[in-house]
Parts: sequence; structure tokens; C-alpha cells
Amino acid sequence: MSKKNKYVADENRYEKMNYRRTGNSGLLLPELSLGLWHNFGKNDDFKNARNLLKCAFDNGITHFDLANNYGPPYGSAETTFGKILKKDFKNYRDELIISSKAGYDMWKGPYGDFGSKKYLTASLDQSLKRMDLDYVDIFYHHRPDYETPLEETMGTLDLMVKQGKALYVGLSNYQPERAEKAFKILKDLGTPCLIHQPRYSIFDRWVENGLLDLLGNEKVGAICFSPLAQGMLTDKYINGLPKDSRAVKDGRYLQTDKVLEMVPKIKMLNDIAKKRDQNLAQMAISWILKDDRITSVLIGASKTSQILDSLKAIKNTKFTKEELVEIDTIASL
Repeated sequence: MSKKNKYVADENRYEKMNYRRTGNSGLLLPELSLGLWHNFGKNDDFKNARNLLKCAFDNGITHFDLANNYGPPYGSAETTFGKILKKDFKNYRDELIISSKAGYDMWKGPYGDFGSKKYLTASLDQSLKRMDLDYVDIFYHHRPDYETPLEETMGTLDLMVKQGKALYVGLSNYQPERAEKAFKILKDLGTPCLIHQPRYSIFDRWVENGLLDLLGNEKVGAICFSPLAQGMLTDKYINGLPKDSRAVKDGRYLQTDKVLEMVPKIKMLNDIAKKRDQNLAQMAISWILKDDRITSVLIGASKTSQILDSLKAIKNTKFTKEELVEIDTIASL
């Protein structure tokens, strides 16, 4: 295809992906969704970013997940995405689920953080401008704000749907008790919570302490981020710490001493994956998808090969009781 020709998506894309119903809604999401937390900032390779999105969509990944402060700098991932959307995906907007969030630090002063009506309204307006969109499909409150009344935050999410700026709303990082209260408020307002986005992996099980049961009972979807535990659930660290790894280059989210402590567990889990004819990353994703309360798993990627590798996980999401016991035992060591 010449450079002059516009991107045309793979006509067989929907045959390559499985889709799951999101809670009690009419919305189906792909089992894998692409997160734009990394690799879509202002200084990242724009051509690579385009290729990542095209590769994802060509393989049936219809959901692209953003937030106001993704970058760096803040906002730049949405700006990059907006440019790619205009160049490559203009004709496919109705086949895409685009989500954004607000709740963490975004701009200076008292109105650029947390969960006030002032902040959330301004943030979504800014996000829509950066992406050049009339609406997002899903808008999340990114984290709980214990100082702002829950009624104010949920009322704002409801308002956004009624204004046509978002089709659905969700929560992220909410503990079960507060999530349950938020669900009730949204339901009473007539805008039920579509989905909850928590961190979840073989090494990080906090959602099993009540949240997954709540989501199942309330028929709210779940989309999990950090399924690879910031790269620990891959073969990257089995033989030590590569110089280009995130743990070495950027210790904000993953410390080197933590990785070294987990290496024995990583090796044992890798042995189980091999017996399943999977690599460790694929097994880690499959392990989350084994639960039918999970709607989708958010993956990140810096290379198209990583997306293609992750896609193989959806072909084998069944685990024997023995495998599950062994995985649980290793994780709890």
C-alpha cells in the first residue's frame, strides 16, 4: 500500500477476537483492550503509535483506553490519539469504544484534581477538544475522592451522559464499600455504572476481597489493568534486570528490589506456562480472563509484536484445578 492510500482495516478483524457483554448492558467489549498510558506521549514515536492502534484494530481490539493525564506531558496521549483518529480511523468511529478518565492531578490549583463537579466537567471538555470528539463512549472517575460528597461526583457523571458528552460511565480504583454506594447513587439517577477498572494480576489480588463478588452481583462489568504486574509476569526478568527495563529506567511504579524478590516466583510460574504451551505473559492474561465476571483485560504495548503475542492468550483461558492451586500457592509464597 502506498503512503498516499488511507488505512483500510483488515476485513477479517472481528473473526480474530472474542467479545464479552459488559455487565447488564448492551455493550460488548473485546477480551483485550489497548491502554494508552505509555508510548503515546508527546515525545514518543508518532509512527509507532499509529502502527500500534492499527495493529490492535486489525485484530478486533475495538476499545482504546485513555485518561486526561496520560502522556507525558499530561494530555498529550489524548492529543496524539486525536491526530491518529483523524488520519486513520475517521471512517471507523462507530466501530470504536473510546474511553477517558479524570480523577488524578491534571493542572495546578484546587480545581485540577480529585472529584468535584468543577474538575470533572472541565476535564472532560478538555479531553473532547484534544481528541476532537463530540463524545466519549465511556467516562470514568479515575479514583475515589473521600473529601467530595459521592453524590456530587456521581451526579456529575450522570450529567455528562445526559449532556451527550459520554455514552456510559465507570469507576476506577474504588474499594468495594464505596463502589457499592456509588452504584446505588448512579442507578437511582438513571445512569447505571457500566464498568469498574481495577488493577488485577496473579500477584495483585485485592479485587478478590469483595469487589469481584460485588461486580458479579450488581452486574457491573470489569476491565483490569496491569495484568502483567508492570512486566514482572513476563520472561523479561527471569535472568535478572535488563538495562532497558522499566524497573531500572523508571522506579516510580516498579522497584528493582521488588523485582529481584519476585524472581523465584516468576520462574515457577513460567514453568507452568510452558506446560500450557504459553509464555508467562499469555498465561497471566488468560488467568484473568478465566473469570466470567471479567469483561476485558487492558494491555499496553510499545511494539506491535507485543500486541500479537498477547492476542494468543484468548485462545486458552481454561485452567485445570491443579493449575489454579499451583498458581495460588506460588503467588502466596
